[in-house]
Amino acid sequence: MASKPAQRTVRAALTATAVTALIATALPITPHAAADPVTPPNASEALRKYNELSTQAEALNEEHLRAQEALTNAQGALDQANRDLDAAEQAQETLRGQVDLLTEASFEGARFNQLSALLVSDSQQDFLNRMSALGVLAGDNAEALRNLGDAVDQAHDAARRATEAADAANKAIVDIDQRKSALDAQVTEAREAYRSLSSAERAALNNAGDMSQIAVPPGQAGQALAFALAQRGERYVFGANGPDTWDCSSLMQAAYRSVGISIPRTTYGQATIGRSVSRNDVKAGDLIIYYTGQTHVAMAIDGIRAVHASTEGVPVKIQDIESIGPVNVIRRVVG
Repeated sequence: MASKPAQRTVRAALTATAVTALIATALPITPHAAADPVTPPNASEALRKYNELSTQAEALNEEHLRAQEALTNAQGALDQANRDLDAAEQAQETLRGQVDLLTEASFEGARFNQLSALLVSDSQQDFLNRMSALGVLAGDNAEALRNLGDAVDQAHDAARRATEAADAANKAIVDIDQRKSALDAQVTEAREAYRSLSSAERAALNNAGDMSQIAVPPGQAGQALAFALAQRGERYVFGANGPDTWDCSSLMQAAYRSVGISIPRTTYGQATIGRSVSRNDVKAGDLIIYYTGQTHVAMAIDGIRAVHASTEGVPVKIQDIESIGPVNVIRRVVG
């Protein structure tokens, strides 16, 4: 069993200072493509470069968000493990006190053998009473020892889980630092490429497209779609979370939050909720996840169109589902 100083050392290693230590990354950085603003066949090299850089930046943005999510989960596990460790140590101390009391009573003569009980008994009934008391005492002591052993095992298990949770949190912190650095560099490059575009190219990118009134079906999915459609024309900003600027996954999350449904913040999380539907079965409100890296998401309007936040320089807008990118999976949140 670990001594108290050793247990305090374990707990000290799990403080916020340790959680911010830098160790090996938890997830590799992979430059998956995200939403690709439509590039005309006659586009300039500057526009092609901008589209390439901005889609890479959005992919890194989603991966950075995933790393933040991993950190939150790891810190939650760390907090729970530390609570379990405290509870196990408290139980261990309580049971140790019980065992100590029983041991002390034994030394003071409470533990008699069968012969001593017979010698000091005044009658047969007195003897039986003393033997019964000895049996209870022996049983209590044995049970206390068993419980103490269980508490020691629980403390060791809690310390192990706490250490694993701290390691996971450390890895998530490093992953965030690396992804944030990569994201910042990619966003800076994409913004520089945007500034190099001609005024006509920038105007084309800034076109919000179809802003007409669109009927939505009744129910929560339709209401979520109405929320997303109401954001048309608003700006995309990497990592934005509303209410006036968005990235692709924050728009989807806010749309469903507006109807009282909680969904994950990232495209990766949104790719796992609800149930999967086929491309031919797409309905209003379905989440369409794009690319093998699942780095972009849009919301279906019908079987042909979707609304989404594409990338910086392009407002929230409607596009044909197929023009946004290769579909990876389609998830129905409601129904």
